[in-house]
Amino acid sequence: MSEADSHGVPAHAVIVGAIPDQPARVLKEAARYAKLFGAPLIVAHVDITRFVTYEDPDGYVHSAPIDLDAATGQAQLEIVTEAARATLAEPGLSGVDWSVRQLVGDPALAIKHLAEQSQARLIVVGTRRRGFGESVREFFTGSVAARLAHRQSRPILVVPLESPAADDEVLWPEG
Repeated sequence: MSEADSHGVPAHAVIVGAIPDQPARVLKEAARYAKLFGAPLIVAHVDITRFVTYEDPDGYVHSAPIDLDAATGQAQLEIVTEAARATLAEPGLSGVDWSVRQLVGDPALAIKHLAEQSQARLIVVGTRRRGFGESVREFFTGSVAARLAHRQSRPILVVPLESPAADDEVLWPEG
């Protein structure tokens, strides 16, 4: 069992940002590092359909939905939890002390806050799939990995999700 702070957050954890249908490679890499460090693993899913309204002094976060369909975030959390359960039961990964946390709001800021709470040893995130929609989103919001790298001091491991882009492939479409 791992140490935890007064909010129940495991101390000195490895944090992995998880989204539904993410390739298992991201979680496997995070689990390998958690095992190597002898640290607990926090699988963090950020519900971007909700935002933080305020936080109590005891750490409880109050949130409100952006969209009235609050079931979306819960369904995504269940998908992430089941994927984690299946992946972390694989040979070589079992025995890692892990938990799942649902965060809300901006992914980079939510993961940063969790990393501060747990005094995280490492943050692990995956790259996004290539495509026009993802390129436009990343152009306006920036990648979670890049935003984390500029807003906190912990090491970040960025795990590629698919085969790398060719050297001459356009990553940022014009207009």
